[in-house]
Amino acid sequence: MKRIISVVFLAVICANPMFAQQKRTTTPAQQKMDNFINTLMSKMTVDEKIGQLNLPSSGDITTGQANSSNISKNIKAGQVGGLFNIKGVDKIKAVQQIAVENSRLKIPLLFGMDVIHGYHTVFPIPLGISATWDMDAIKKSARIGAIEASASGINWTFSPMVDISRDPRWGRISEGSGEDPYLGSQIAKAMVTGYQGKLQANNEILACVKHYALYGAGEAGRDYNTVDMSRVRMYNEYLPPYKAAIDAGSASIMASFNEVEGIPATASKWLMTDVLRKEWGFKGFVVTDYTGIPEMIEHGMGDLQTVSALALNAGIDMDMVGDGFLNTLKKSLAEKKVTIEQINRACRLILEAKYKLGLFDDPYKFCDPTRAAKEVFTPEHRQVAREIAAESFVLLKNNNNTLPLKKSGTIGLIGPLADNTANMYGTWSVAALLDQSVTVLQGLKNALGNNAKILTARGSNFLADSVMEHRYVNVHNPTYKRDSRTEAELIKEALEVAKKSDVVVAVMGEGSEFSGESSSVTNIEIHRTHYSEGHQTTKIYEDGDQDPSGRSAQARQYHNPDIGTRPN
Repeated sequence: MKRIISVVFLAVICANPMFAQQKRTTTPAQQKMDNFINTLMSKMTVDEKIGQLNLPSSGDITTGQANSSNISKNIKAGQVGGLFNIKGVDKIKAVQQIAVENSRLKIPLLFGMDVIHGYHTVFPIPLGISATWDMDAIKKSARIGAIEASASGINWTFSPMVDISRDPRWGRISEGSGEDPYLGSQIAKAMVTGYQGKLQANNEILACVKHYALYGAGEAGRDYNTVDMSRVRMYNEYLPPYKAAIDAGSASIMASFNEVEGIPATASKWLMTDVLRKEWGFKGFVVTDYTGIPEMIEHGMGDLQTVSALALNAGIDMDMVGDGFLNTLKKSLAEKKVTIEQINRACRLILEAKYKLGLFDDPYKFCDPTRAAKEVFTPEHRQVAREIAAESFVLLKNNNNTLPLKKSGTIGLIGPLADNTANMYGTWSVAALLDQSVTVLQGLKNALGNNAKILTARGSNFLADSVMEHRYVNVHNPTYKRDSRTEAELIKEALEVAKKSDVVVAVMGEGSEFSGESSSVTNIEIHRTHYSEGHQTTKIYEDGDQDPSGRSAQARQYHNPDIGTRPN
């Protein structure tokens, strides 16, 4: 009896697709692509194959520099598979022209960018839009992001970020969808579908789910830190959104910086091959994060040649900025540290992505100079962004029925960022138009007209320490100007405004520079300089005409001791 049960159990396990590598289904379209790529790869030298695995940053080169830059020399030599951080049809077309007219095999390039929550039309940050719980709206935001980015020549976005995080100290928590694996999975599907569509039209771009894996679970919320958890917890709480994105057809995935089970994710064969390809059947390509390969050197994994070989052996296909693949793989091949089959695998996957985008049929597919004027930052797109933003508002408290605000009386607006354009868009809004930003002050004026009086006060500087304030705010935010008055003088002004006001709207919290890489914090409480800005804090929709309907995607944690005690 025991033997029969064991055999049946083994049969069930083997039949489960999570435990069996999925076989590739051959269709006429698949066969046509395979034949094309087989023919192309038969003509490629080892150097050209390795070149397809190289993803440098463009430095946003200008059109005039395109043909004379160092990058152009590598493109002509077939040593570049794609570029990122370049936007604009004229510039991208000039670079693409080098690839398809001046390189030996005329292989087109991918052009990537972090289109995270919109392009010129900016939507709420990912943690904010998650509060809508509206998958149609989230999909629509990705669709508009893809339309606008592709009209600027971009054909690949490093999004969505689906990292589950339950530690608000982590600097990139605002870039994800919160703490819940089910919600995160649904959002991952919606975003991938919105970006990619069917990958046929010139406004559909490659998605890249990131950061695989467990990037949001670093110890103490510290970026790039160790992740140590059981596989049971991984599979139940942290891995589902990655798999959901892959099931939705994500064309690419980005490796994370952190280590998992003592091994950097970039060098983890268990993550990149065993789970990703064998269990989940992922058929796209894997790109490192920025300098993900050479950063392993500092962590004692070996020299550049060693860590590059480790990454390729693990299942990495494309090296972002590191130059490790480009400069060492041929030597590693000669020394039998990597195999030609591994290089061929990675090269084929990059070429397949380009084929699916239609770049071999039309390398200038995303370079139509007439699209931007008609499809970027349109009134229709901005209206959708406003509607989605309205859905994302979460009402935490409404003491004494303060909301909705009456469009009459005197309103006090207090805070150092109440009239600051750069901080309206949030983190990772790389293509936002700052001159088009509407501040809280301007928004209130637009909504109230002459029906109410608005009094303003600074209340405080952003930080008490002017040196730290310059380091973290003014470096990337030239629109912010420090007030030379003392803290006591600023608070006195704020109190005077509050006394004269029927209600106070206090604009407090972090600037956008306090989110992102290397922006983890030790204290989640609001900065002390903001505590005395007013008697009452109110968050409102611009004209008060819509009820806040959002539901938070992250457990509310008020003080450091709460961290980790109120999940989900």
